[in-house]
Amino acid sequence: MSNPIPASPWPAVLTWRAHSAPRMESVRVQVSGNRIKATGRIVGGACPEHPAFSASYDLVTDENGVTRRLSLHTALATGERHMSISRDEEGVWMVETGTTHLRSGFAGAKDIDVVLSPFFNTLPIRRFGLQHESEDIQVPVVYVNLPDLAVQEASLTYSSGADGIHVLSPVSSSSIKVDEGGFVLDYPGLAERI
Repeated sequence: MSNPIPASPWPAVLTWRAHSAPRMESVRVQVSGNRIKATGRIVGGACPEHPAFSASYDLVTDENGVTRRLSLHTALATGERHMSISRDEEGVWMVETGTTHLRSGFAGAKDIDVVLSPFFNTLPIRRFGLQHESEDIQVPVVYVNLPDLAVQEASLTYSSGADGIHVLSPVSSSSIKVDEGGFVLDYPGLAERI
């Protein structure tokens, strides 16, 4: 009798709970090689860190794990906002909000990082194989703030080793734990997977 082929863990739904704020994130992730397709939602209650909001997103990367496009929609008591970010073959990003249109190279960024989301840290971690290799890298990113959807150029530093992956971002410094696939299990100060 032949051995059964193990079932793929993908697609899967990953969920995180914030450590010290009334906030959760849940995302349906499909993985094919290095390609990721993700549909997620972040819900936050009013607190000193942010007003009550809901944010939904759709992300697609290419076969190398490089972000191709992200659409984001936020809802607050004051209204709703929508943003679409895409990267072309030449590495030029297009950011569209309905009222503004921006083209930028964002210092060669291949990833987007959304503040308050542990999921988006997975993108450079998987692309560089930091869950398996000890390495120190500077990662330029398109940095998106929630809930206002402000976009800026930023650089994150990832230092991986036996004790986890240290991340230095514009808003925090923390040592995170990831699973074998590079998906965040615990990001102290931000959220833990449940």
